[in-house]
Amino acid sequence: MPEFLRFVRVTAAGLGSRLGFSYDQVEDLRLAIDELCFNLTGASGRPGTVNVRFLVNDDSLEVVAEGSFEDGRENPPESEWSKVILAALVDDYELDSGPNGPRFRLIKRRQGAADDGGAADASSGGA
Repeated sequence: MPEFLRFVRVTAAGLGSRLGFSYDQVEDLRLAIDELCFNLTGASGRPGTVNVRFLVNDDSLEVVAEGSFEDGRENPPESEWSKVILAALVDDYELDSGPNGPRFRLIKRRQGAADDGGAADASSGGA
């Protein structure tokens, strides 16, 4: 399954580019998604699904993902190194256990953008 998560990175990069993110901001977004997806699935993946939603605002992109896995394993706790990486890459993120499995949410704002703007929803599921 990890090979399919590349579509999440590609979609986020495309949306970030359309929002006017700089090259570095798009790369930060891609790296953050890699890190968070790794936290959901582990290095080798596991049987199940990951549902992903992209919320596009005038000045930011929010990515929300929730995993539902057949193996019932608990996710390992987030490492301190992962926390440092994510804090440097995105404006806000959460990683926790939802009712159906592990989930994450991240927000990346366009550099110099204000915090106002309407939201449009572009959804993708089962990555």
